[in-house]
Amino acid sequence: MALRVLAVDDELPALEDLSYLLRADPRIDEVLTARDGAAALRLLDRGIAEGRPVDAVFLDIRMRGLDGVVLGRLLSQFANPPRVVFVTAYEEHAVDAFELKAEDYLLKPVRPERLREAIRRVCVSADVPAEDSQETDTIPVELGGVTRFVASSDVIYVEAQGDYARLHTAQGSHLVRIPLATLEERWANAGFIRVHRSHLVAVRHIEELHIDSGRCTVRVGDTELPVSRRHTRELRDLLVRRARR
Repeated sequence: MALRVLAVDDELPALEDLSYLLRADPRIDEVLTARDGAAALRLLDRGIAEGRPVDAVFLDIRMRGLDGVVLGRLLSQFANPPRVVFVTAYEEHAVDAFELKAEDYLLKPVRPERLREAIRRVCVSADVPAEDSQETDTIPVELGGVTRFVASSDVIYVEAQGDYARLHTAQGSHLVRIPLATLEERWANAGFIRVHRSHLVAVRHIEELHIDSGRCTVRVGDTELPVSRRHTRELRDLLVRRARR
């Protein structure tokens, strides 16, 4: 899928650099540019009217007039909102990006490899067929003083640790200050199921279900997790329905 994207930044050198990197990516077909939020909205409206909507917006945050966070909130109210990737020199807006379900959060100066990863996330989100779609969410995590985003699609299972949750991925784990119950609700449409008071599991990563003497467990990768009795039947029925598809 070739993407039509919009880059928005009120600083011309930064906008030119970002546009150059975007145009160099073979997954992107067309790059539009805007120097402020109002111009961005006009381009987005024109694309919808012409039947050529923008797939993703790469958006600076601190801009004159309509700033990126406000513009991101306006975009989220579109009937078919474009994916949003924030591109900023400031780390402190990561929570705003999380609340707006941004695909990624890039820090300036933008590294080409990080931009490629952001484009990959946009492509994954845009390519999911509507009938099989599962929402992709991202969680900001701190790694050595740098904010990174972990996509829900990369999470194998989540473990409760008090008011925190530990996200387990193939690359490692990340502790975030979000209760498990909050993630359970937020990721209800992202293919996750609660199997225990302490565990939330991505269904697609469940490899085996074991029931022995009334005790139920699931295996995800090399890890075996307990399934509480109250969740056993729901999980078993869900796996049976998936196996019949």
